[in-house]
Amino acid sequence: MTLTFEDKLRNYARLAVRVGLGVREGQRVLVQAPVDTAPLARAVVREAYAAGASFVDVRWDDDDVVLARFELAPEGSFETLSRWRVDAELETANDGGAVIAIRATNPGLLSAVDPQRVATYQRALATYRKPYSQQVMTNRLNWNLISAPVPGWATLMFPDASEPEALAQQWDAIFAATRADRPDPVAEWQAHLANLRARRERLTEKGYAALHFRGGDTDLTVGLADDHIWGGGAADTPAGITFTANIPTEEVWTAPHRERVDGVVVSTKPLSYNGVLIDGIRIEFEGGRITGASARTGEAALQKMIDTDEGSHRLGEVALVPHSSPISRSGLFFYNTLYDENAASHIAIGSAYRFNVRGGVEMSTEDFAAKGGNDSLTHVDWMIGSGEMDVDGVTKDGTREPVMRAGEFVI
Repeated sequence: MTLTFEDKLRNYARLAVRVGLGVREGQRVLVQAPVDTAPLARAVVREAYAAGASFVDVRWDDDDVVLARFELAPEGSFETLSRWRVDAELETANDGGAVIAIRATNPGLLSAVDPQRVATYQRALATYRKPYSQQVMTNRLNWNLISAPVPGWATLMFPDASEPEALAQQWDAIFAATRADRPDPVAEWQAHLANLRARRERLTEKGYAALHFRGGDTDLTVGLADDHIWGGGAADTPAGITFTANIPTEEVWTAPHRERVDGVVVSTKPLSYNGVLIDGIRIEFEGGRITGASARTGEAALQKMIDTDEGSHRLGEVALVPHSSPISRSGLFFYNTLYDENAASHIAIGSAYRFNVRGGVEMSTEDFAAKGGNDSLTHVDWMIGSGEMDVDGVTKDGTREPVMRAGEFVI
């Protein structure tokens, strides 16, 4: 069966709503979308209503508007926020609604602007947005991230193609990565999510005290939070709504112990962060805290990210992804963490997910920290896995067991 572009777009929107959001009858839905992704946003709106949503609203974004501010706005103005944009997220969450974001931007959009301007804005936004972010980090609402082509991103991914050709090639890559180019992608996702659930359950049962990463220039021991739980694939809200936060997703992940990370780690793929490409990241940890950090390109943006607050000097996530994942096999670099983190094992600077610690959602900040959980205004994933990476699980008595060899699971 040959699927047309329109077939694949409908498949993609249906996946986002049925598998990603898991929209429940009567829920309201907020869609966040760049104006360049309007066809997908409109398809998502229609699918959400078809799934029983009571009200679907769209909040539009635009790269050109964002760039104009950072280039032209006066100094001292970058703590000013459009609070209504964040309030829309929080209002939807507090009303028992669902939020879906189409994350698509030119990865190099802000590469030529003053990184201090971006850092000031990001800190102000993260501070005001924290009440909503806390709901996301505890799975109190069903939420989802997807993406779609935009011109600046497509031509970066496919520099030898004309803009229309690059957009078409990027659509093909996204449809393949999300399985939207298959006749019954929902059924394929159900099988995929079952496999991820089985893997996360095996790792949780192991109860490792630490993971040791060794490969290339990386030699890193990541202690795991006490009573940690592995996540991966679908999750459930307190109201019993099953959702899948990221499409695509190939990872299983858990919470590191904020005080038990030691060694050196080097990135294996660039990181696109707030419109700046950061490549060649090298970070040293001692007692859980970053003691040294550098990058071949984008080092200023990396340092600003690390200096967000105290928690951004520590880790909030460690994730395992097989080197043979579909996105890795494609050989493409997406310049977008939603995709690139599903091509390689990765770690995240910043806040940990509360649900990665048993009982963590109900804990106070102090009790969560006592278990090893980290708190921060930020959470930034970056890739450290490769076909050279070996990972050992270290048990509480110090015994080592192979978890991954040459980037592939062996448990």
